Amino acid sequence: MSYVDRLRAREQERGRPVRVGLVGAGQMGLGFVAQAGRIDGMEVAAIADIAPERGVRAFERAGRGDVLVGADGLASAVAQGRPVVVDDALALTGLPVDVIVDASGVPEVGAQVAFAGLLAGKDIGMLNVECDVTIGLLLSTMATGLGRVYTVCRGDEPVECKALVDYARDIGFSIVCAGKGKNNPLDPSATPASLTEQAAAKGMNPHMLASFVDGSKTMIEMAALANGTGLKVARRGMTGPHSTVEGLSTVFRPAPDGGQLSETGVVDYCTGPVAPGVFVIGHTDDPVVVDEMAYLGMGPGPYYTFYRPYHLASIEAPLSVAEAVLDRKPSLAPVAWNAEVLAVAKRDLVAGELLDGIGGETVYGITDSAEAARTGGHIPLGLAGGARVLRDVPAGTVLTSADVAIDETTTIASLRRLQERLLAGEPVRDLVAA
Repeated sequence: MSYVDRLRAREQERGRPVRVGLVGAGQMGLGFVAQAGRIDGMEVAAIADIAPERGVRAFERAGRGDVLVGADGLASAVAQGRPVVVDDALALTGLPVDVIVDASGVPEVGAQVAFAGLLAGKDIGMLNVECDVTIGLLLSTMATGLGRVYTVCRGDEPVECKALVDYARDIGFSIVCAGKGKNNPLDPSATPASLTEQAAAKGMNPHMLASFVDGSKTMIEMAALANGTGLKVARRGMTGPHSTVEGLSTVFRPAPDGGQLSETGVVDYCTGPVAPGVFVIGHTDDPVVVDEMAYLGMGPGPYYTFYRPYHLASIEAPLSVAEAVLDRKPSLAPVAWNAEVLAVAKRDLVAGELLDGIGGETVYGITDSAEAARTGGHIPLGLAGGARVLRDVPAGTVLTSADVAIDETTTIASLRRLQERLLAGEPVRDLVAA
């Protein structure tokens, strides 16, 4: 049965649809509300946004009125099918929703909502990959221990690429490389101020656009893919060559075979007309399979391209809600901690100033192996917001704990420290007790 059929059956059995609480009614959140409202057996029951009018507008654009905003009786309203809007994301954890989906894009918000939501017995869906690459392993481990589901949502490149990885592995191919196309060259100096006009023309938040153009988003997505599949990061920043779809299996093969990879089993990205798609390069040296792949029009081998030409962002995200509720499994969650996204100085930094975080004026992200990050004492990009610069640092410096002091009072910093203890081998029960 399809998810829609199963959702309908669940609603008929329980007398209500799957209820979703959504954090953030920006571009991603708005798309999620509209699409979830078109799926039988599922509804966005509550929205949290620091600007409540955005939540009201999102419900109205999805054809739902009579919205209750920040008043008493919210739980009763949700139970009766009346949409509600609050300005405090943590308020969602006290409402009778099944799944909380975070579309804020703010690591600290994601950390607060996921942690509190899991403790409140909710499944957690992340449209906030920035949070996942910072503390996703802890949240996933915590969810498993509590009998809940923690998942990065469908529609984002990491999840759709993971589906190709799973497919290629399932049919017996080894994974050479998995990645995505990027639709513009990296410009690490890009800032919200430099992109104001371009963002307005695209109808985008300039901070979000800056995180795309400066490369942070690509680095974040490929780190999530590495951690969710067990693949590796071959080198800091990955390779990032230009490629066409037809050239993927030539470009992303080991250097001794004419490609640009120093090793196999890695994540990477490319510029060129591959975006907005995702790809996997698989390998087989079985002569029977090679002959059959040639007959099927897949090329001479032994390297083969598996390609999906699109990802549908918030439009596909409701599928992860269905998967969590019905199948009790994540679309993507960390199975290893192979990759980190490190904070790099976007401009010269001066002692005493505060960093503004992802998509801002002061730092951008670059992917590296978790081992290299740990050995170098580097600062995760997801912890950079609000950090204080300790000494003058030139632009391009990959920041360390000697350069900046993280704000340790935040939820995400506290959970990061617990994750570090988890990675060091401490039992989960001891972490919970702490």
